[in-house]
Amino acid sequence: MGVLNVVLWLAGVALIVVGYVRARAPWSRYRMLKAQDENVARYQRWRGGVQDDGKTGASVAMEVLRRQAQYAGLIAIAGFVLVFLGFLIR
Repeated sequence: MGVLNVVLWLAGVALIVVGYVRARAPWSRYRMLKAQDENVARYQRWRGGVQDDGKTGASVAMEVLRRQAQYAGLIAIAGFVLVFLGFLIR
């Protein structure tokens, strides 16, 4: 076990933690907006009203939140790769 291994492990764990912390809030908000959007769609189908499939403020917000969560997930994946490299490199 060398210094490089430890550095890679620590950097990987740090990236995993940062990715998780950054993804938690947007993903939670995304799921809440998605549930509200599905509820509104179900209500509109029940009423038999006009089906408007255009972009709404909520759909744009969901796209932004999903993208933020995906970027944070990529950070966490990079952390996992660094941890794996720390075990792989001798």
